[in-house]
Amino acid sequence: MASASDKEVIKYLIAFLKGRQAFAPLEVILEKIPKEVRGIVPDKLPYSLWQLVEHIRVCQWDILDFSRNPRYKEMNWPADYWPKETAPKNDEEWDNSIEKIFSDRDEFITLLEAKDCDLYTPFPWGNGQNLLREAMLIANHNAHHAGEIIVIRRLLGVWKK
Repeated sequence: MASASDKEVIKYLIAFLKGRQAFAPLEVILEKIPKEVRGIVPDKLPYSLWQLVEHIRVCQWDILDFSRNPRYKEMNWPADYWPKETAPKNDEEWDNSIEKIFSDRDEFITLLEAKDCDLYTPFPWGNGQNLLREAMLIANHNAHHAGEIIVIRRLLGVWKK
């Protein structure tokens, strides 16, 4: 059972995962992106909004899988983490990717909220990683790419003024 101080840490981790600290939540960043700009790769940038969204989804799922699965299978970097296609096939693929980002995030939060949550003990199947590290990794990774999404949206003229 988590101590009072661990519960406080968990509260902050959840807030960081939801993006309610020093950066906008993904729910806001990903809303109302017109379909005609989702696959555009702006000049001198390496990827589109779709590639960033899908990269966030894949990486977060991978971290979730690693955090709960003793039979975790490592993916190939970078091939398995970045889509080759610059645009989603259709609106359904776009919507499913975004929905999966939030449902996987909620599943990770469930790990943090579990009665037997242990933030600090390394996973037996890893190389010293623990749940605290993986929560921070998701929050940091998502925040990094969320900022990139905002920049691309600004470049494409589809970000709030």
